[in-house]
Amino acid sequence: MSSSIVKQLGKAIAAAGAAVLMMTAVAACGPSASTPSEAGSSASSGTTTAKARTIDEIKKSGELRIAVFSDKAPFGYVDKDGKYAGYDIEFAQALADGLGVKPEYTSVDPAARVDVLASNKVDITLANFTETPERAEKVDFSKPYMKVSLGVVSPESNEITDISQLKGKTLIVAKGTTAETYFEKNHPEIKLQKYDQYADAYNALLDGRGDAMSTDNTEVLAWAKANKGYKVGITDIGDVDVIAAAVQKGNTELLDYINDEIVKLGKENFFHKDYEKTLKPVYGDEVNPDDIVVESGELDE
Repeated sequence: MSSSIVKQLGKAIAAAGAAVLMMTAVAACGPSASTPSEAGSSASSGTTTAKARTIDEIKKSGELRIAVFSDKAPFGYVDKDGKYAGYDIEFAQALADGLGVKPEYTSVDPAARVDVLASNKVDITLANFTETPERAEKVDFSKPYMKVSLGVVSPESNEITDISQLKGKTLIVAKGTTAETYFEKNHPEIKLQKYDQYADAYNALLDGRGDAMSTDNTEVLAWAKANKGYKVGITDIGDVDVIAAAVQKGNTELLDYINDEIVKLGKENFFHKDYEKTLKPVYGDEVNPDDIVVESGELDE
């Protein structure tokens, strides 16, 4: 990640921004889905994969079934009126509109994002889903629409500013996330405390059950701004990754549709408009949206 985004996102923690609704516990409306882990999903365990719906079947049903988060503001959450909202939700609505149908949301835990596709519970997973080589073996990813890295949030009274400080301490992560994978692979000396849902993970941090928490830097920065007494002391861990939509492995028809829509929406500057509506109220003017947003699926060289 460029030094500019690190500095800008770091400033966003302390900068006075507009109020943001950040829930650490939420009752999601609509269906929900959870599985033990992505590693144990039917896509990787050799069991039969339910056949994905065709676009004609989706249109006839009148609904595009989309897996999203219900507890990860400002990307996917349930607002005070019980409606889904956030950066991913705006994109999901656009994909449904393009097919002339309504979006049907399924609240999903991080570790269930692969399995809900393999089991055909949803047509698309659009839950702040970071593309990784391991995941790409189980699902097909679309063109990217966002860039992201990992960050670490901790209490200001005992701020973690370097990974070495986590040795002998407990780091909270959500199961099935890139944070879990990264720390298990690169820092086995750090004790991980794992939770199925983001809300539970944040509550564990608030309750002092762990010393810090790691997930996407864009998300922990937003959370720290909404929760006084906490700070993102590490804003950039590992490589810069991309976030994309995912479909069942081999579902070329739906994947092509999503990619075409991403290109089309990019010409309308859709994702920057999405940023202005859902993310700018969190980050204020301290962050350059070009350091986060990807238009038309094209990364800057």
